Amino acid sequence: MKNLLVIGYVWPEPNSTAAGSRMLQLLECFAAEGYQISFASPALASEHAADLSQWHIETVTIELNNSSFDDFVQQLQPSVVLFDRFMMEEQFAWRVEKSCPDALRILDTEDLHCLRLARQKLAKQQPGKVIVDVPDELLLGEQAIREIAAILRCDLSLMISDVEMQLLKRCFTVPAHLLLYLPYMIVPEQRVHPGFDERRDFISIGNFRHEPNWDAVLTLKQTIWPLIRKKLPHATLHIYGAYPPKKATQLHNEKQGFLIQGWAEDAAEVLTQARVLLAPLRFGAGLKGKFIDAAQCGLPAVSTRIGVEGLFSDAQTVIATDDFNDFSEAAISLHENKKQWQALQSQSHDFLSQRFDATVFRPILMNRVTDLLENLDVHRLSNFTGRMLLHHSMKSSQYMSQWIEAKNRLLEKPSS
Repeated sequence: MKNLLVIGYVWPEPNSTAAGSRMLQLLECFAAEGYQISFASPALASEHAADLSQWHIETVTIELNNSSFDDFVQQLQPSVVLFDRFMMEEQFAWRVEKSCPDALRILDTEDLHCLRLARQKLAKQQPGKVIVDVPDELLLGEQAIREIAAILRCDLSLMISDVEMQLLKRCFTVPAHLLLYLPYMIVPEQRVHPGFDERRDFISIGNFRHEPNWDAVLTLKQTIWPLIRKKLPHATLHIYGAYPPKKATQLHNEKQGFLIQGWAEDAAEVLTQARVLLAPLRFGAGLKGKFIDAAQCGLPAVSTRIGVEGLFSDAQTVIATDDFNDFSEAAISLHENKKQWQALQSQSHDFLSQRFDATVFRPILMNRVTDLLENLDVHRLSNFTGRMLLHHSMKSSQYMSQWIEAKNRLLEKPSS
């Protein structure tokens, strides 16, 4: 029996985050190949989490710094372990290696955290600027050391962005055979979308807990929306996203047409009703799933170079500019110019087919997994750096975790 253990940073929320959608796509790949799947996470339960039981996936709550995980994984004996982001690899990889040394260890990076955080730091220093390029002294910090070490310790890392894959090879000299480009995977369908005249107004969507999304909302409120509203006084902007904090709901202003709507139970429904998606992202990393969702709903968008990084080849569905005056003008033009709007909408299917066709990428992933399982010893011999890091850094993680566990046990003992 082929079995997969996924160690999740959080429980997947496909209606709240692009990361949640991505995780479900990965689970579907392995399920289609006959894998028995267990999903384990130390995170608290979430009201928006997907019900994994409908895909016959076992769910298990695990604890950080607790040897109960050792017993669990020893009994499960997975053939493949997938770590959801490098933090889970740091916490649990040494336990997996100790109990299941022959298990294939895969890291799903989601995005390069070190790149996103470096851009975020620069964005805070340069208000109003879109940050793409990052100097080495910001990129090569402690966050990168931890993240790249996790990539090197794993047998394979899944990269959602080809831009970041090239950065890893160029800047960090990560060997190509340890990486696999695997973007979002969807099945493009020829759909008849609502047209220009059937839609109205603007929309913004994104999880409020994700810092680039919150920054984009502030940019809309303070800079872009006043410019749009000046020329389109009756237009409204509907802002959707899970977990809106009080500081976000306080921005709601019906007189300004700036409407904080909160979580969208059906994102496709609200995207299909809107005429233009606005996403003035100033920093970030990975791929922005909102544009893929929008393309599936036939919704053109306006964004920045950060927003469209790694997304497009030939077919374009988004206008990109880093100047927010130009951004506002582009949004107004797209909202009012039917011919321009139709030209972008008409490319939705080609865009999705060119870049994210699941029928192309699913076999690439599963063939790579099969090949690695059959040649794992040879593969690991070619990654001496990873073996060295596993030996040293995993020992330090092991001893720290065991110290925390022992401390917790002492705290739990009743005082005499």
